[in-house]
Amino acid sequence: MNRLVVPFCFLLILLLAPGCERTEKISSKRSEAEPGPKKTFLIGLIPEQNIFKQIERYEPLASYLSKKIDTKIRLTVFPRYGNIIDSFTSTGMDGAFFGSFTYALAHSRVSAEVLARPVDLKGSSMYHGLIFVRKDSRIKSVHQMKGKRFAFVDKGTTAGYLLPLAYFKKHGKDYRTFLKESYFAGTHEDAILDVLNRKAEIGAAKNTIYERLAASDDRVNKELVILERSPEVPENGLAVRKGLDDSPKKKLREALLTMHEDPEGTAILKAFGVRGFIETNDADYQPVYLYAREIGLNLTTYDLTSE
Repeated sequence: MNRLVVPFCFLLILLLAPGCERTEKISSKRSEAEPGPKKTFLIGLIPEQNIFKQIERYEPLASYLSKKIDTKIRLTVFPRYGNIIDSFTSTGMDGAFFGSFTYALAHSRVSAEVLARPVDLKGSSMYHGLIFVRKDSRIKSVHQMKGKRFAFVDKGTTAGYLLPLAYFKKHGKDYRTFLKESYFAGTHEDAILDVLNRKAEIGAAKNTIYERLAASDDRVNKELVILERSPEVPENGLAVRKGLDDSPKKKLREALLTMHEDPEGTAILKAFGVRGFIETNDADYQPVYLYAREIGLNLTTYDLTSE
């Protein structure tokens, strides 16, 4: 009896073994063919206009870049300028389209590295700040601003705060006592609309948002007048966090710099309102660093949250 059982078991093992081997091979091939979970790259956007408009403008660009670098790009808008640097680090962002001043802060505090910035349809990769009033306000100089209401954007903006700060300093005025009231509107768009809608007599904002709003609302050019322009500074550039691997950094830069050579990329650039992107480095922001020094701001200790 025992003699029959042993050979039978041995024969059964021989018959089953090839099947087991085939199963393992098929399983192995299947796992090689199935891609792993796609990585996500989180990019922040500054709140320079309505949050929905901001996401709507950047989403096609993010979708295009996702395909080019084979990594899903997810966008998020910073809730306000005041906590941009904290949000950038605490929420694990990989990059952000920073304004000129917020980039200077991010580079000074967390060593963010800028990769590229856009060139607009007129061929410029720079922007400037504006101080504006209603035409019927009769305000034509700083002296006539006494006792008026001023709409800044936020303490984290070049155009929406540093320009008017330097403007008042140049004329020997402390805006806190010179003006009747000042406040932060939160976005460049809101600062413009507040003056347009008579919530404030004077406002400050960046020219690109001013021009974009003027193109959709003819009241801007009809009812507002510009009193002051700031020096030019780099347009919002994409910067990445310190320590990001060279591979995704290189892919992102390359995808942005070559978009204009690709028909699909060209269409997205046109909808975005630019010609393309150009390579950018920290040296391009020297005007911002100089601007901050001239008005006595220390970038490493500057408090974005207090008013």
